[in-house]
Amino acid sequence: MSATTSPVRPSARRRFLLAGAASALLAACAPLTPREPAVAARRAALPGFTLEGRLSATDGRQAASGRVEWEHAPERDRLLLLSPLGQVVARLDRGPQGASLTHADGSRIDAASADALLPSVLGVDVPAARLPLWVQGATDAATQVRVRDGAGRPLHVIDEGWRIDYLAYADEHPDSPPTRLDISRGDARIRLIIDAWTTQP
Repeated sequence: MSATTSPVRPSARRRFLLAGAASALLAACAPLTPREPAVAARRAALPGFTLEGRLSATDGRQAASGRVEWEHAPERDRLLLLSPLGQVVARLDRGPQGASLTHADGSRIDAASADALLPSVLGVDVPAARLPLWVQGATDAATQVRVRDGAGRPLHVIDEGWRIDYLAYADEHPDSPPTRLDISRGDARIRLIIDAWTTQP
């Protein structure tokens, strides 16, 4: 006696189709395998450098722009701010004994640290001790690197409440220095275009 196949009832067919659809839906909702993040480039800060560039700064109410020349070493700094025509507007010096700000008319203000004088120079109360790291694209334990590029270099950083965006690097090498960056917190913003870098021993 031959076996007979009983027809699948409509209700059973619907259950079968619903089960298949549920399986497909669960598969679609499964977490995607994350992409491998860019390998973090080791970017230790150089002990000394000289840079030349163009700077603009605003506190949300007033704005200023001009050229900047900065000589940085572990124990000293000299920051020159120049007008677009190349005239010295102010000079900030930092050393073991403190800091001083000299204006174009020769008047001078002394302070215990560069932090106390930078707002008078830039119009923005930015932490002087962190600036050498930021302009180099260097990081330390206090730096929160939110986004990196394909070479592992920082693109978006948060540090002491400030946001640093690296818009361009000198070339594709992982150790190349930044050439364009924005530093911002609230209404305060500094934009820096670096035209020339020189490393110092």
